[in-house]
Amino acid sequence: MGRGADLVITGADIYTVNAAAPWAEAVAIRDGTIAAVGTEAEVREQVGAVAENLHLPGRLVLPGFQDSHVHAPFAGRNRLRVDLAGLAGKDAYLDHIARYAAGHPDEPWIIGGGWAMEHFPDGEPDKRDLDAIVPDRPVFLFNRDVHGAWVNSQALRLAGIDRTTADPADGEIMRDPGTHEATGSLHEGAAYRMNDQFVPAPTRHEWEASILEAQDHLLSMGITGWQDAWVTPATLDAYASLADAGTLLARVVGALWWDRNRGIEQVADFVQQRLLGVAAADTFRATTVKIMVDGVLETRSGAVIEPYCDGHGRPTDNYGLTFVEPDLLAEAVTTLDALGFQVHMHAIGDAAVQHALDAVQRARDENGPTDNRHHIAHLQLVQPQDIVRFRQLGVVANCQTYWAQSEPQMEELTIPLLGRRRADRQYPFGDLARSGAALAMGSDWGVTTANPLDQIEVAVTRVDPEHRTNAPFLPEQTLSLTAAVRAFTMGSAFVNHDDASAGSVQIGKRADLAVLDRNIFADGSADIADAGAEYTLVRGHVAYERG
Repeated sequence: MGRGADLVITGADIYTVNAAAPWAEAVAIRDGTIAAVGTEAEVREQVGAVAENLHLPGRLVLPGFQDSHVHAPFAGRNRLRVDLAGLAGKDAYLDHIARYAAGHPDEPWIIGGGWAMEHFPDGEPDKRDLDAIVPDRPVFLFNRDVHGAWVNSQALRLAGIDRTTADPADGEIMRDPGTHEATGSLHEGAAYRMNDQFVPAPTRHEWEASILEAQDHLLSMGITGWQDAWVTPATLDAYASLADAGTLLARVVGALWWDRNRGIEQVADFVQQRLLGVAAADTFRATTVKIMVDGVLETRSGAVIEPYCDGHGRPTDNYGLTFVEPDLLAEAVTTLDALGFQVHMHAIGDAAVQHALDAVQRARDENGPTDNRHHIAHLQLVQPQDIVRFRQLGVVANCQTYWAQSEPQMEELTIPLLGRRRADRQYPFGDLARSGAALAMGSDWGVTTANPLDQIEVAVTRVDPEHRTNAPFLPEQTLSLTAAVRAFTMGSAFVNHDDASAGSVQIGKRADLAVLDRNIFADGSADIADAGAEYTLVRGHVAYERG
């Protein structure tokens, strides 16, 4: 007989994500770690006395999900301010903004985000709609992919933007073609400059509240760890404070933000910032650097090898934007790699993906193999000859699978700019899996839903769970359910250097578990996103219980 257990879970189907023994009937937890896994009889024999038994027939137990690319402080802040995500178009946006502004008359700025481009002509919102409902205060609202912003006339005036203001090198101020006045739509660097220079910065207390709001939301979906893909000095400080206070329950890796307006000298800042992360409790580490290589396709800021089309099938001379030039990118990745940093690169267009892979190749040539586990996120367009390079270079494909579906932004904005031939090569997750690349999965929340089950269903079907009768989007690029679940558990734990302690249900690993209300592997269970988390356990303690 064993020396007892704090908790035993019985009755549920347990998917371990351990290829040697993928299924079990029971799991025992002692001192926050998994003490036994197997049949109920085996587990009870191994542990003996049990303090608590959680009997869950009909449920599915999985390792806690880990999200490999999320923006928790910003998404949490939106939830506490103006959160437009999921609302049904412009009228719903304006109603929500107006009600928020009326309910918060003392706030000097109306701040938030989450609007979708497909609800506006050519993807561009207009300041006049905001002026009509908030004429007295500046309004700044990032779009859902955080590559653009919708602002009102007050915000433009405060920022000094008029018909004579030049576009920044890394962005665009959208203008009326007749008057040349700014319309209220800002792309890339134009949006970031207003945000950084004029929008009031949150206090540390506000960032802490935003992170805790995000943590509650993520725990409610079975997520027990994540990599934050945009950590600034301010959010680094908030994370470290929460970790030291013991209120950061999830395990978080912070990806320190590479300032594309600076050069290699900023690496010294990252070395100092990493020390702050190390000083925090074991729930937070700042061991990664995030580099934005390009933008997004919908605003022609993603870097592409062949020029964009004009929307009618004719080529243009526009190749998008490269935010970090290839030589500097290669120097940065090589320097960071030598210092033991992991590099997390945003690359949407095929030119950006190629530059990112070339940078890792330079690092390997100069430094030799390391275990830094560099990864490239998004991967909307990848040249066929670059697919195999992920495995060859040991680069993890960080997949945002929810985007790989037919939806209005794809049909109305993206495909006309790519042309059909290139559009048929988007999000090649199946090809990456078949090539032997390591896969991780992340939501990019608050860009889109944080729900892992929504993302897993799209990975498996290439269809929006809310419109299941739609035709699948490039169905040859689907993933198997086992591959998708593994990517959202062991795959992301691997990226976070946490795979020795989490990511599977095995003896000695941390008891971070998600309990779903049904078995998504059951025969005929195609509607994965209809399931939901009923419990989330962190180090053996119930951190979330439905209801």
